[in-house]
Amino acid sequence: MKKFLVLIVSAMLIQPNILFAAEGKKMTRSDICKKNYEKLFNSDWNPNVGSDPEMMAILQKYIFGEVFTVGNLDMKTREMLTVTSLAVQQTLPQLKAHINAALNIGVTPLEVRESLYQCAPFIGFPKTLNAIGVMNEVFKERGIKTPLEMAGTTDEKSRYEKGAAIQKPLYGDEISKALEGLPESMGDDVSRFLTEFCFGDIYTRKGLDVKTRELLIISILVTTGDTETLKSHVKGALKAGNSKEIITAAIIQCLPYVGFPNAIAALKCLKGELK
Repeated sequence: MKKFLVLIVSAMLIQPNILFAAEGKKMTRSDICKKNYEKLFNSDWNPNVGSDPEMMAILQKYIFGEVFTVGNLDMKTREMLTVTSLAVQQTLPQLKAHINAALNIGVTPLEVRESLYQCAPFIGFPKTLNAIGVMNEVFKERGIKTPLEMAGTTDEKSRYEKGAAIQKPLYGDEISKALEGLPESMGDDVSRFLTEFCFGDIYTRKGLDVKTRELLIISILVTTGDTETLKSHVKGALKAGNSKEIITAAIIQCLPYVGFPNAIAALKCLKGELK
């Protein structure tokens, strides 16, 4: 626990001038920002252009020069977490930019699509379809043929069984128990929908493994601020193979996009679940 607290404090108090040694010299956050920005967006980093260059310089150095250095997350995972958060928020211009960035650094079109499909059980279909529309616009502009290959692995007969095979080891029967006693056993219907749709239709799809899906759900719940559901998914993410350090870094990766209140609430939630 002491190591975990040090990780959080280090992330919040990271030095703004010199961050780490690389290639035999000390790199400033501007150096790191430039390196990351140009890799992500395939363009030269120039913080002095645009109608609001001050804000752009502030956010770019903060995100790409500081937050990107916290934790042991590869750039592909960082961008999938970012794409997920932006889809949840429906910040569609920024989503478009980061879908492009994700593709630029090696996230596959299938991985992008599955990151967005993964949002549907948590934010509903209308917002998910908006995000998919932006994704397909990016694919068209980049010459990526759509629709992509189908990735479903279940049918009408197997979706419950295959969904339950993923759900139960991670979450047991906590939802069915929580919904017991609703009128006309309608809680049973909702519990079944969760198993069949969320776990059967979505989790079983090709393109992302369960470990990655659980980490992206952390991003969804940090963004929505739903710390109650986050408690369960912290446990699920750990059972799926994510370390506490990776989950912490994933939450911090969301920080520039959701703000300090949501991120700190999520870190407190995580801290509570690790006791």
